[in-house]
Amino acid sequence: MQPVTHPVLKDVVLIGAGHAHVAVLRMFAMAPLPGTRFTLITREVHSPYSGMLPGLIAGHYRFDEAHIDTGPLARAAGARLYQDEVIDLDLLNRRVLCRSRPAVPYDLLSINIGSTPNTAQTPGANEHAIPVKPIDGFLARFMAMKERVIRRKGRSCIAVVGAGAGGVELSLSVAHRLRHEVQAAGFDPARLRFVLVTDAADILPSFPQVFRAAFREVLAARGIAVLAGAPVRGVDAGSLALEGGSEVEADEILWTTQARPAAWIAGTGLALDGGGFIEVEPTLQAKGREEVFAAGDIISFPCRDLPKSGVYAVRAGPVLADNIRRALIGAALRPFRPQREALYLVSTGDAYAIGTRNGMVLKGGWVWRWKDWIDRRFMRRFNELPEMAQQSALPATPLADREALKEISALAMRCGTRCAG
Repeated sequence: MQPVTHPVLKDVVLIGAGHAHVAVLRMFAMAPLPGTRFTLITREVHSPYSGMLPGLIAGHYRFDEAHIDTGPLARAAGARLYQDEVIDLDLLNRRVLCRSRPAVPYDLLSINIGSTPNTAQTPGANEHAIPVKPIDGFLARFMAMKERVIRRKGRSCIAVVGAGAGGVELSLSVAHRLRHEVQAAGFDPARLRFVLVTDAADILPSFPQVFRAAFREVLAARGIAVLAGAPVRGVDAGSLALEGGSEVEADEILWTTQARPAAWIAGTGLALDGGGFIEVEPTLQAKGREEVFAAGDIISFPCRDLPKSGVYAVRAGPVLADNIRRALIGAALRPFRPQREALYLVSTGDAYAIGTRNGMVLKGGWVWRWKDWIDRRFMRRFNELPEMAQQSALPATPLADREALKEISALAMRCGTRCAG
């Protein structure tokens, strides 16, 4: 941990331990800014990495391999860690309101809390479906579902609603894991049935045709039925009611449809788009609020509708960290320029994956090993911290920024204990 030997001049509060915020903490641990104190507020201390969640569900990874422990990361950055749930913002007085602790004041605020599936628009979904997001609570919900399936001796139908990349990958991971668990418990895995339900005309509607065809083949080979063009108009205990009057029997229902923001965002006074997501400038500052930043699924990016995918939160992390630093020292901020074509590597439940970028499709066990290498490399950045804490206290910034850092450091030294707060 970086020892705090200077007075606190600026408080930076991070709401959520998403992929962008863990990058912010890491970068400030490597290059502390004297006079700045960070506070991380998160529901769960162990932050799941979305890229490894399907592998965790499938049984390829242990819990610790797929989660970032924000405790050591916060200590490395000299940050306070509050395990709590945010319920509102007081923008006028610059305070974060929490469910269980006193309000937390800030000079700069950043929000990176992900999203949740939109169950509110479908009657019965809140009561009878298992939402996949927020992913920090999904593992416990999945394990409870697994125990129910075992108690039924494997006689279960599992429905997944939503056939984007998340829904398809989840269907395959859940099928792989449950068949293994049911067989290990001494029951016949052939009793398990799986169905993927989507209102779209096909699975993976935003992906190339060759990519979709590859996954249709995999789903068919794994015995996972697909109901496309089948909007769900209601959910009941044990069934999905589809438009047109037909029903799908399902003992367990997993919900992975289009995301929505956390409910408390609506009352904050931040500028929101039609879906309730925070409108940001290219600098990731909230529209009309230069002291508030946001990144990840929660944002509505200008001029371009970014997919609600963890890859964009990961990419935004370094820019967010840099702009927070620049805002603190009074330097010009830089825009976030998300890549036009992201690389997608989607696993198939077993040690096999299919990837696509720029219309090209790759598949095989080697693609899964490539994905595994990328994911493990990402996680090492946050779980191997001793060397990080020994980095230089001055960041690699332009000369003008470094001079500003020196001025802040000098100011902190002149203030001494009189400025401590």
